[in-house]
Amino acid sequence: MGKEYTEIDERIQKWIARQKMFFVATAPNSPDGLINCSPKGLDCLRVLGPQEIAYVDTGGSGIETVAHLKDNGRIVLMLCAFEGPPRIYRFYGKGTALEPHQEGFAEILARFPPMPAARNIIRIKVERIIDSCGYGVPLYEFKQHRDSLPNYFANQSEEQILDYRRSRNSESLEGLPGLESTDGKG
Repeated sequence: MGKEYTEIDERIQKWIARQKMFFVATAPNSPDGLINCSPKGLDCLRVLGPQEIAYVDTGGSGIETVAHLKDNGRIVLMLCAFEGPPRIYRFYGKGTALEPHQEGFAEILARFPPMPAARNIIRIKVERIIDSCGYGVPLYEFKQHRDSLPNYFANQSEEQILDYRRSRNSESLEGLPGLESTDGKG
């Protein structure tokens, strides 16, 4: 059984900073709704405080996480050590999506390296932190972050990005509300 923590202390924060990838899981209230699990990379995760973490959500995919958070706020982030000693941390909490037109977006975004097509920031008030051994997680050697997403958006105009958001990010696969503003004007 893993150990439970009440906050992200300095040791956990340093461990988080060394990880190159994490997974996000959410689910809607509906028992027939789709469970969403997404891998994330590109150095998009930051600890904002002892009980708060955030990641930049970039374009190029659906909007399930945002829609589920609007539905019930439940979210879990899981990080695994793919290098070094085995370890897994799960961060359970309530999440919100902060969109570019909302107050505080620019200030939080400034804490991250430049992100291609940052469509929102997912903020999580962490309610529970549990670690586990990670003995079953394989060792992988990190080579580099893929440049596919930055390259894709470098070749898209602002209007093309907004068209994508209008057509694919205004609601989830289940028809739940997604991004509030898909016109770039807030």
